Amino acid sequence: MPDEERERHGGENRPGGINRIEVRPRNWLVPVILLSLRESTSYGYKLMEQATVFGFEAMNPGTLYRTLRNMEKDGVVESEWDTINGGGPARRVYSITNAGEAYLNFWAKSLEQYQRNMDAFFSLYTGGRPPTRGDQQKDER
Repeated sequence: MPDEERERHGGENRPGGINRIEVRPRNWLVPVILLSLRESTSYGYKLMEQATVFGFEAMNPGTLYRTLRNMEKDGVVESEWDTINGGGPARRVYSITNAGEAYLNFWAKSLEQYQRNMDAFFSLYTGGRPPTRGDQQKDER
């Protein structure tokens, strides 16, 4: 594979020339934000810090604020300006709404299913047997 093509396809450090693969549920940042806001109201910078626990190490602030704006449009978070923060500049403080709580519950159920799928994958990958449909139904009870 020519060097320029290798670079375009991600390098050579991993099989198939793939240097970095992110495998997360789509829009993973949304439930992370909702979970953080369920604990307490917060502002953007603090939410970015809290997101590092979930693998968002070098997040672009624009990504976070764009996501927050979309979440506010969808009615799962709301915000207001905090002008009484010790003399510093005003900042937008976010909180979760009732619709956000319901959406977080939906995400939790979806992630439980995703986790079962990953458990089955790794069971088979490591030489075990994947759980049967009966095993999964027992777990759901």
